[in-house]
Amino acid sequence: MKSFPTRSYQDVRDALLARREIALLDVREEDPHAQGHPLFAANLPLSKLELDAWTKLPRRSVPIVLLDDGEGFAQRAADKLDALGYTDIALFDGGVAGWIRAGGELFRDVNVPSKAFGEFVESERHTPSLSAEAVEALLASGERIAVLDARRFDEYQTMNIPGSISVPGAELVLRARALAADPATRVIVNCAGRTRSIIGAQSLVNAGLPNPVAALRNGTIGWTLAGLALEHGSARQFDPQAGRDEATLAQSRDAARALAGRAGVGRTTLEEAARWADDTSRTTYRFDVRTPREYEHAHAPGFQGAPGGQLVQETDMFAPVRGARVVLFDDDGVRANMTASWLAQMNVDVHVVDEARAADLAEAGAWRAPRPAAASVAAITPAALAARLAEAGHGTVVLDFTSSANHVKSHIPGAWWALRSHLTPGFDDVRALPDAKRYVAVCMTNVLAPYAASEIAALTGKPVEVLEGGTAAWIRAGLPVESGETHLASPRIDRYRRPYEGTDNAREAMNAYLEWEYGLVAQLGRDGTHGFFVI
Repeated sequence: MKSFPTRSYQDVRDALLARREIALLDVREEDPHAQGHPLFAANLPLSKLELDAWTKLPRRSVPIVLLDDGEGFAQRAADKLDALGYTDIALFDGGVAGWIRAGGELFRDVNVPSKAFGEFVESERHTPSLSAEAVEALLASGERIAVLDARRFDEYQTMNIPGSISVPGAELVLRARALAADPATRVIVNCAGRTRSIIGAQSLVNAGLPNPVAALRNGTIGWTLAGLALEHGSARQFDPQAGRDEATLAQSRDAARALAGRAGVGRTTLEEAARWADDTSRTTYRFDVRTPREYEHAHAPGFQGAPGGQLVQETDMFAPVRGARVVLFDDDGVRANMTASWLAQMNVDVHVVDEARAADLAEAGAWRAPRPAAASVAAITPAALAARLAEAGHGTVVLDFTSSANHVKSHIPGAWWALRSHLTPGFDDVRALPDAKRYVAVCMTNVLAPYAASEIAALTGKPVEVLEGGTAAWIRAGLPVESGETHLASPRIDRYRRPYEGTDNAREAMNAYLEWEYGLVAQLGRDGTHGFFVI
């Protein structure tokens, strides 16, 4: 096992305050991460490290500091990153306990920098808001009102305010002038909780929308706590051409460009951004902030799809290197500038691409993350595995490394679910697994399983195969599946259950979440590393 240096609390804090590049990475699973972590500790679980490292840490010489809570994950992550070519790797001295001993502030939940920033914005700008009861009364009164839901469309479909329309955050300034063309129409922006409601409403205020604007206070959580009914399965979306007529677009573009300028956003070109991406002395992220459909239709090479509203909401997940340079692209001059104006206020060095041409959008399809090759391992087809499992005394155990939610929804009969990060002596997960003559590693799409296969072989000394095409191929072949929490070797800690998700959350959990959000500004003050400002 290779020895890596340690970095202290003061060293990390100094780097954050000086805006020097640092990737402070919490390599635990998402749920333990959400229970408490430093403000700018981005979650990059050891179990999925190879899937995300080259995208989230594009510069191999970036300073990396790895954090765990004494489980040994940081050392194992350091070994993996070293093998992937990273050259400046350190372990945080003492892990989470060391951060606490040094007087560091711990934050709960996920995407905390963005959520804390939203609360900071509201505290500084006093973003207008209305209670659920007030909005419900306005809707019942027949007053002209447009309720715009700033979340992703899939979140909107889960539950939404009656009559609302899906307009994800970065689209708001581009579309609102068309969706509420009469200046007397009141515009309400909502999300599930608070952040995207606040940022969305403040975006419209900042951009000079002539309509009265307010955030729905506490979003769908507030609506539910008020005893009001939500809709489910709605499909109302903005018209893709809304706001794109010449006069309306010019208004929105001028407002967005002016805001970006006031926030200190830089300007660049695709050519310069490509040169920056090749610079081995500085990390550069390149994001296309348009809708997923637009991105997949055509995008500039090297740009990752990151719809602007989600980029502001999940900045730590898209760009975990604090102090990095961020470049944004759109084709309208509104969405990138609005997104950049917020990132700049979050103390991010951000630039917007100007004067791109249609011919520059030379690639199509979804983002293809660069990943290292997994060790070579034998493969088995779904049909061959099904035939083997039907034999008496086959001695094969299927190990499923997909997300626990995917496993519970649908898995191969008899398959055991396990966290890859727990495949090491000392974890009860290993002892829970049955002995076998051979193992078959699967995940939903056969992306993660090949990386786990060699680790299973080393741990057990038994032959290991990988299912071709993963569980998805098994399902496509019409083979039987099971559902439910069966054969769980590991605890379901791979994902933190957000109190604002779904439709079955306890009132106590929703109230506690809102109380936590209200307290974030005070936590920012105690932590002192954020560098946020508001224009």
